[in-house]
Parts: sequence; C-alpha cells; structure tokens
Amino acid sequence: MLVQVNKLKIYPMLFNKHEFTKNILSILEKNYPNQGNEIFTASSLLQYLNFKTRAADRESKTRAGLANHYAIYVLVEDYLSHEFDVKGGYENYEGAQFSYLLYRQRELPFGIKMQNHALNHRLNEEFRKYFSDEGTLPIIRDVETNRYWINKNLLIVNIGNERYNIAVAVNEIIYAYVKMRMESFDLFMDECKKLLKISDNDFDSAIKFIRNLLRPNVDARIFEIVSYSVLKQHYSGKNIYWGWAPDDLNEDFLALYKTVRTNANDGGIDFVMKPLGRFFQVTETVDSGKYFLDIDKVQRYPVTFVVKTEKTQETLQKRSKQQAEKKYKIKKVVDRYLACIEEIINVPMLMEFFDEITENGNVWAVVEEIMLQSRIEFNIEDENTELSAFNRVE
Repeated sequence: MLVQVNKLKIYPMLFNKHEFTKNILSILEKNYPNQGNEIFTASSLLQYLNFKTRAADRESKTRAGLANHYAIYVLVEDYLSHEFDVKGGYENYEGAQFSYLLYRQRELPFGIKMQNHALNHRLNEEFRKYFSDEGTLPIIRDVETNRYWINKNLLIVNIGNERYNIAVAVNEIIYAYVKMRMESFDLFMDECKKLLKISDNDFDSAIKFIRNLLRPNVDARIFEIVSYSVLKQHYSGKNIYWGWAPDDLNEDFLALYKTVRTNANDGGIDFVMKPLGRFFQVTETVDSGKYFLDIDKVQRYPVTFVVKTEKTQETLQKRSKQQAEKKYKIKKVVDRYLACIEEIINVPMLMEFFDEITENGNVWAVVEEIMLQSRIEFNIEDENTELSAFNRVE
C-alpha cells in the first residue's frame, strides 16, 4: 500500500534498501542532480526495479532472472531510439512489433533462451501485485496488431512543478545491474577454473568453495546447480538389482539427470533418477503449500524436495503436516499428500553427502559438474555475453 508524503507517493513495501540501491541512487543523481532521492522515492517503476535488483548482492536469496528487466529495457530502448523523450508524440506511435522486441531481448547477455511470457503478461502481473493502488501497468499491448508500448505515465515523475522523464535512467539502471551480475558470475567461473588446477592432494580450497555454495543465502540458481552436482556424485556409486524374475536380475547404478533449466518456470521436475524413476524438486521455500502444488503437477507422484534451508527435517515435516491439515481438513486427503513427500533433503544433509564425497576423493568430479551445468544454465557457449549488446547506456 502507498502513503502520501509531501504530495509524493511512497512505497514502503518495496523501499527497503539493499546492496544495489546505492547504484540506482547514483545513476539518478548523475541524471538529475540533487533530485535523485526524491525521484527514486516517488516512482513506482524505480521502486519495482529496486525490488527486482536485490539479487545483485552476492549474499542475496533472490533468484536472478532477467526476463522482466529485459521486457522493460527493450520497450524503453524503443521509446528512446525514436527520441520520444525529446520530441514527444508517443501517443501517436504505432507501437513496437513483438517479433523485434523478442529478437532484441535474445541479443542481450544471457537472453538467448528468453521467451514471451514477460512481455505478454508476467511483468504486468507482478507489477500489479505490488502496486495494486497504482492503476497503471508497465506494458500496453494491442493483441490484434501485436504491437507494444511502455506505459509513458511510469516514465514521468512529477515533483512540485517539475516533470522528470526517467527513461534514460531506467535503462542505465538495468544495464548496471546486468553488468554486476555478469561480473559476479565471471568471478564464480574463474574460481571454478582455478580449483581444477589445484593439486589432487590439496582438497582444502575446493572443499571450502563448495561448502560456501551450499549456504542457504547463496543465489538460487547456483544452489540448484551445486545441489545437483553433489547429489549426482552421491548417488553415482550406489547400485541396485532389478528384473522381471528373482533368478534373472540386472545390476544397475543409480544415475541422476537434470531435466530443466533452473530458471525455466515451466512447472517441470528438476531432477530424475534412473532406474528408480525418482523425482527431485529444488525449492528455496519452507512453505509446504508450494510442495503440494508441485505434487499436483505430477499427479501426486512421490517427490523428493531439496530445500535451501538449514531447518531440520523434523521441523519441515511437522510444518508440512500442519499446513496440509489446515488446507485440506480431511485426514485421508492429508495423508495422501504427506505420503507424496518421499524425502526432504536440507542443507545439512547436502553437507553430509559432500563430506562422504570428499572422503572418497571425488571432489573434482563435483567441481567439473558445477562448471558444466553453469555453462549450460548461463548459455556461456552459445550466446552473446558481451555488454556491447546494450545501446544508449552510460
């Protein structure tokens, strides 16, 4: 909810400052001397970007997806490229073509797999969730012509008798955020490469590095990659016997497969184990309601949840039971959902698995898997990751 202070709208829910907020304020001060803080406070779009850039902090728990950032960026870029910020007349503009906007998003760093969801509805839906009293959404869309506009009302900030167009600053903020994320990821990959050059007899650096990545406050995508790498190695040495008859059994080793990209948002299951057909879902929430939704997606097939928390298994299981009883009421239904939570693996369990891997001398296999999955996740091999893909910034 917003409140009125000195005729300015204040958004206390999203006004919490974090590591990247100082960058936002610095950019605003550069563009609007002595007015940066007031403009920041008065703009719902800037407050939204402040909220969406929390993941710039390496200690953040926030998933660092860029879809909504890029939806804003390409529309504002189109607005600026036609010089509507200088010449005006945006209300008569025929709008940007969807095909161009999607193509442009995919040119940007880490954007090659970008889909249409943010442009079509996700950005507007999330913005509405946090600014329900605003009555203004960022994207205007004509379904018949498939043309798009940035909502100019969000680019204009009124302070007293002065009007400020923040279009240039908005794209500079997004650029600065992506640049910081890229630098953070480059440091991460460099550290992986250094570890692979360490002597096989010196595990200390590798152990410290991987333990650091299994903390509850690490980036969500990195946590998923590291948890997969640890679990894959943990299960790889375990064998089972199976077959159609007791005297005709096959020996097989457990193998864990990663099935989706970590930021796919497609409702899929994250890992699958062969030959048991065991499903794994990685989550950073301890809210069991999310577990039940995931269970419903797979027709109540049993799921193992890998949870980014140090809370004990007993605490998580107890909370799951309490939330199931509160939501479903009927004991038979509650029992059915609880039976579908096959296992809960928390951070301490992942640490135990990693200790076993360390004792067996397989630390390097984990590091190599982390590097491989990171390259796949961040499209390092097959896309442009140069900041030169941006225009009209700095």
